[in-house]
Formats: sequence, C-alpha cells, structure tokens
Amino acid sequence: METDVLVIGGGVTGAGIFRDLAQRGLHVVLVEKKDLNAGASGGNHGLLHSGARYVCSDPEAAVECRDELEIIKRTAPHCVEDTGGIFVAVEGDDENYMADFPGYCEKSGIPYKALTVAEAQELEPQISEKAVAAFQVNDASVNPFKLTVENVNDARSKGSVYMNHSRLHSFEMDGNRISAAVIRNDRTGEETRIQARIYVNAAGAWAGAVAAKAGVDIPMVFSKGTLIITANRVTQRVINRLRKASDGDILVPGGVVSILGTTSVRVDDPDEIYPTVTEVDQMLSQGEQMVPVLGRCRYIRAYAGARPLVSSGDGDDRSITRGFSLIDHGEHGHDNFITITGGKLTTYRLMAEKACDLVCSKLNCPNECQTHLLDLPATADGDWAEPGVMGPSVFKPTGPGDPMLCECEMVPASAVDTIVASLKQSGLTPDLSAIGVRSRIGKGPCQGAFCSLRVQTHLHDCGEDAGGIEGLKRFLNERWKGEYPLLWGQPLTQSSLKEMIHCGLFGLEQVKKGGA
Repeated sequence: METDVLVIGGGVTGAGIFRDLAQRGLHVVLVEKKDLNAGASGGNHGLLHSGARYVCSDPEAAVECRDELEIIKRTAPHCVEDTGGIFVAVEGDDENYMADFPGYCEKSGIPYKALTVAEAQELEPQISEKAVAAFQVNDASVNPFKLTVENVNDARSKGSVYMNHSRLHSFEMDGNRISAAVIRNDRTGEETRIQARIYVNAAGAWAGAVAAKAGVDIPMVFSKGTLIITANRVTQRVINRLRKASDGDILVPGGVVSILGTTSVRVDDPDEIYPTVTEVDQMLSQGEQMVPVLGRCRYIRAYAGARPLVSSGDGDDRSITRGFSLIDHGEHGHDNFITITGGKLTTYRLMAEKACDLVCSKLNCPNECQTHLLDLPATADGDWAEPGVMGPSVFKPTGPGDPMLCECEMVPASAVDTIVASLKQSGLTPDLSAIGVRSRIGKGPCQGAFCSLRVQTHLHDCGEDAGGIEGLKRFLNERWKGEYPLLWGQPLTQSSLKEMIHCGLFGLEQVKKGGA
C-alpha cells in the first residue's frame, strides 16, 4: 500500500490529523492497534476546558484551551453540550488561591463571573452547604467518541483509509529515512507493508514505543487517571473544585450521567492500567466535599486512561505541562518522521493543525488548515455515540421489526445495522467491541448483561462474522474491568445478575476458544 502520510494512533489527535490532511488534499492511512479512542481519548471525563483549571499552574495551556473551546463549540456543536461550569471552594480550601483566581483568569483572558454561594447553589442545588466561594466559567461537555468518529468519517469520505486492530510491527529504514512501515493485524495475523512519504507518530502514551522502533528515544511519563460514572446526572453544569488540581475535583455531566474524576498516579506501562478500589474511595471522599450527594449515588462503572506526558525532569506528574509536544525527528536523522503527543482533548484540533503544518512543509503542500473554519460534518452512524438521548427522533425503533437491543441506552436494531454498514464500508469487522465504540451498547446500568447477547444474536442472524463466543467474552471482559472497583450496593447486585446469566446459565467461562 502506498500513501502520502501514514498516521499511527487512532485517538482523537490521530483522527484530527487524519481529517486535517485529507482536507488539504492528501491521501492518508490511519492505523490503530485496537480501535478508536482506545487510550487516553476514551479514558477521560469529556470536559471541554475553558482553561480556568490551568490559569495558575500552566497559563500557556489555559490560553490554548480558551481558544480551542470556542472553535470546537462553533464547528462541532453536535458533539458538545454547552453546560457552563462553576468553580467552588469549600471550608478549609486555600484562601490565597480563592483570592488570586480572578487575577489568574484575567491574565490568561479567561472569562469568569464571581458568584455568591447562594447564587451558585441556586444554579446548582447539589453544591455543598460548606461552600465559601464560587466563580462561573464557560466550561462545556464534549463526547470524545462522537468527536473522533466524525473526524474519521469525514477523512474517509475524501478517500483516506482507516485500519483498526492494525499494530505497527516495524519500520524499514533507508539511510536517514523510513522507507516503509510493516503493519500487522492483531486479529488475523496478516501483514501489510505501507510506503508513505511522511510518517506521523500520534500514538499518545505509546508514542515512545513507536519512536523506539525508529531508534528514537522520547522520555515519556505515564500518569494514570481514574474516573467513575454515576447512574444519573447529578448537576447541569461542570463543577470544579476551586483549588490547585488534585484528585476527585471535577464533576462533568454527559447526557443522563455525570463523571467524577480524576486521579494522577505514575505507572510504568500504559497497557497495564485499571481503576482500583482505593482510587474510587479516594475520589468519593474528595468529591462529596463539594457535591455531598456523590457520597450516596449509585455508580455504574469506573475506568482509567494514561495521560501521555513528556518529561522534562523530576517533579510531580501534575506539575508537568498539559501542553503538547511536536517533535521533528529530522534532528534525530529521520527527516520524514514526526511525533505529536501530550496535550488535552480540548486542544486536539490545534495539535492536529500544527502537526499537519509540519507535514505539509516537508511535502511542499501549499494548502492551509481549514478545520478552524469548516464545520465537522455529522454522520448517521456518529449519532449513536451520543449518551442517553432517549428522545423520539433518534433513539426510536423504525417499526415492529426493529427490536430495542439495548434498553438502558435505547439502541434499536436499525442503529446497529447502520453502524455495521459503515464498518463494512470501511473494511472493518463489525463485532461487539467495534459497535460498542460507536454506540452506547454496554454502557448503561446493566453493563452489557442483556444487550451483549441481543446484539451478538442479531449479528449472527444477519450473517455477520462477529467473533462468536470469543467476541462476546472480549466485550464482557472489558466491561468487567470497570465494574470490579464498584462492587457494593446496586452495582454488586447488577454484576451478580450478569454473572448468573453468563456464567451460571450459559457457562461462558467454561467455553474454550473454538467451542460452541
């Protein structure tokens, strides 16, 4: 396979680069070892930052967030809920930080409004009675899965190619240039040799591992962030703790749920991360100080992502910049290889623009970035990544022959059929995991107890090779990782029911590969 640019990494930054280069008229191949948003892009709280969180610790990142927030709101409104946000301090928080916060915001040009505690509680009644200060900012909530899917769909519509479950096996070198990349499909073992004019490493936390295959060292730091999802929406706005960034101090609404996060724990391997009971307890203890109801909510899932940080020396992980690193490996002797890593979900488009500017300068491509001006198109299969929109327009069966396969998130068979058709058009396998990335199946309170079987049966009845029993087990195992740290109360009852259905009734854990 030959292409202008090979992009490695299917997170939101890789997807943004994929679309940006396609908009500039280049042919691009995007490869991902798992599927879209398998790393930090799918392991975050979906906060579209106003920049206010970083006004003290990282003013440059604050300004980037401020500007990109407005661009994404304007160009991708179907991926954004413009919630607004409130920063709130409670008794015992740093009074100096409260006093300095307005000045920090003014220096970075971040809009804010001082509120009395009574005004803040009128807007958000769940804010603690022990609140002592509050400020209103223009934070928003963004759906990272929908954002990534729509970027990929737009690039594909222009002739570029996305390949999932396709891992970089090796680079072939010719002097100071990469002559080809050998890509191996993890499901089939098939290898594809891709020749590109430029190779872009957008692998996030795995950027160091990708660069190492070209003999380049990047000093990556992996900071695990764990988050938990409530069964119901707790607030209408984003609620931030008015203090220096710490654990359990952001509550982000998304559809009919809220997400509480996050932690910052140094880890050695981004492939070996999972939420722990200790982290969940720690976040609940902190979160309920600003929103007391968090101490008695029902939670349906915990999950974790590894922040891709580039180290500049010693120090706490939260002190490392949330800005991004764009590295031209020409200085390492590889003049057709670049790396883009770090940054935030909010700044993904800017990261893609800067990376694509560098690519185009190397290829003498005169076309300029348009993603800050052009709307991100909405697509039919992108609709189903929207959380909890149980309205009559989208989440509605087309008739009696269109059963509701996921009752928690109201996903009918027709929605699955739409996603399957899109996957097959892209040459991708329509299995449970791929459908789960592009829809809400398995993400409601039952965590796949019922919808996994219904969707897998529907795929079988439609003649699709969706991985059979092994595909079902892969899907349920991923769900289990997020259930384990929350096994108390209703979540424990729900997980016990799922175990009884899948293990006690169907004996799923006894089925060997190739079994019936």
